[in-house]
Amino acid sequence: MQSLEAELEDARRLAVDDLADAIESIGFECTRCGACCKADAEDDHTATVFPDEVRDLEAGDSYDGDYDWRDIARPMPYGLSETDDGGFEGETFEWALQTDDCGDCTFYEEDESGTGACTAHDDRPLICRTYPFSVALAGTSQPMGEAVDEAGVVRAHECEGLGRDISRDDAEELARALKERAVRELEEAIAVRDEYEPADPDPGEVVVHDSEGTKRVDGTPLEE
Repeated sequence: MQSLEAELEDARRLAVDDLADAIESIGFECTRCGACCKADAEDDHTATVFPDEVRDLEAGDSYDGDYDWRDIARPMPYGLSETDDGGFEGETFEWALQTDDCGDCTFYEEDESGTGACTAHDDRPLICRTYPFSVALAGTSQPMGEAVDEAGVVRAHECEGLGRDISRDDAEELARALKERAVRELEEAIAVRDEYEPADPDPGEVVVHDSEGTKRVDGTPLEE
């Protein structure tokens, strides 16, 4: 198994043209069904968001400065223990986009016809910009579920928009975002590894280890 550093170099060498060729061969057009933004029958929606992406969303035009870190991101629940009152405790290593009372992404809305839309579309994270695609490199994240199609290193995950015609320009835009995401995920993983220090959280407390250090649920450094 290669080191994260070796995987990062592989990610940086990915050719956008090759990724676009793969995306074109699979085909994709967003139908705005909202499936990738909503909870499923068993779990709330989870989409990884980088710390700087949280700040971009805080500063975005969608909110006019009315939202803070906790309105946008929550600790990724995987690895945490559930408490008796339905909360969580422990340590985790990622942030996820915040969810509403139904478990859907907090930025997701539907109009009267049931057509979905992202209220923070221009500032949406890379995981959202690239769904339903991923690249087959160790250390990069994969959407939930097994890949249903593949071409080269590109993997396509379940989505009703797969198999539809996509323009070359759109395929290249998606490919650039997909490469950027792969690089960013590996850079984040390396930084989390290098910055990690055991936190020993108190009962009922959650701490998040990200590329900037150890944080409370409100995004502030634990040592403050």
